[in-house]
Amino acid sequence: MKHQIEKAIDKIKEAIGAANVLENEPMSSHTSFRIGGPASALVYVNNEEELARVLSIVENEGATHMLIGNGSNLLVSDEGYPGIAIKLAGKFEEIRQHESDKTLVTIGAARLMSSTAAFLTERGLAGFEFASGIPGSIGGAVYMNAGAYGGEIKDVCESVRVLLPVDGGETSYGAATFSNAEMDFSYRHSAAEDGGMIIVSANMRFTEDDPAAIAARVEELREKRNSKQPVNYPSAGSTFKRPVGGYAAALIEQSGLKGYRVGGAEVSEKHSGFVINKGGATCEDVLSVMRHVREVVLADSGILLEPEVRLINCAL
Repeated sequence: MKHQIEKAIDKIKEAIGAANVLENEPMSSHTSFRIGGPASALVYVNNEEELARVLSIVENEGATHMLIGNGSNLLVSDEGYPGIAIKLAGKFEEIRQHESDKTLVTIGAARLMSSTAAFLTERGLAGFEFASGIPGSIGGAVYMNAGAYGGEIKDVCESVRVLLPVDGGETSYGAATFSNAEMDFSYRHSAAEDGGMIIVSANMRFTEDDPAAIAARVEELREKRNSKQPVNYPSAGSTFKRPVGGYAAALIEQSGLKGYRVGGAEVSEKHSGFVINKGGATCEDVLSVMRHVREVVLADSGILLEPEVRLINCAL
C-alpha cells in the first residue's frame, strides 16, 4: 500500500503541481479537535477538473484516500492517516446569488458555514441562521445533514452537485445533480454517505427579510451557543448522535460523567454532549473517554451511544 500511495502522490504532483501537495502533513492542523498524526499527503484541489483528476489517480493506483472539509467532525489517529487526504479549496469556496432568482444561492462545498451566514445576512436572505455557528463547511454539512436549533440543511437545500465515477477505460468522474428528495436526507445522514458522491456545491433556497432582523437572530443564536457550549476548547462538536427517545448529553449527565477526564480529553462540564481537548489531548485520550462514557451510559440506561464524530484510522 505504501508504494501505491507514493506512486499516486508523484502522479498527483505531475497533474496539478507539487505546490498543492503537502507530504507528511499533520492532521492536527486540519481538524477542529487539534488532534491527529500526519497524513501521507494532504492535497489541495481548486476546481472540479483538478478534483476529478486526483480522484482518478488515487482510484487507479489503489491508494487509500479521503475527502475532508473543515475537519470539524473528525478524530484522527495519533499515528496519522496512511493515505491521501484531499481538501477542497479555490473555486469550491465560492458563493453566488442568482441574478434571475435572488432567493437562490449556489454555495461551494468548501465554503464555511460562518462566512455563508455572513453573505446571506448582508443580502437579506433568511433561513440559514440556525447554521451560522456550526464550525464546518457546506460540503460536510450537506453530507451529514447538519443541524442546530430546530433547523437542518435539508430545510434549505434545493439540489446538490456531485462528482461520481463514470464508465471509461480508466477511472474517471463526471458531474451530476441530485434534488433534495434524491439526497434522502434524514437525521445526520444523506444519500452521499451511501452512494460514493463527492459533493462539490449546493443550491440553497432562502427567503427575503430585513438584514438587521436576520443579524439579530444570528447574534441571539451565537450568544445561546456560547453560553451553553464549550466553544473556547477544541472539539468536534457533539461527540455522540442523539439516540431514539432521548438526548446523549442528558444521558451522560445523568450518569454523572460531566468532567470525566483521561489525559487531555474531558467530558465538558459546560455541556456533557461534548468531549473537549483541554490541552495536549491525544486521539487515544478521546477514545478512552468515549469508551468509558458508552459503557457507563449503556449500563445505566440500556442505550448504546453511537459516535457522531468520524473516526479516522482509529476505532472505539
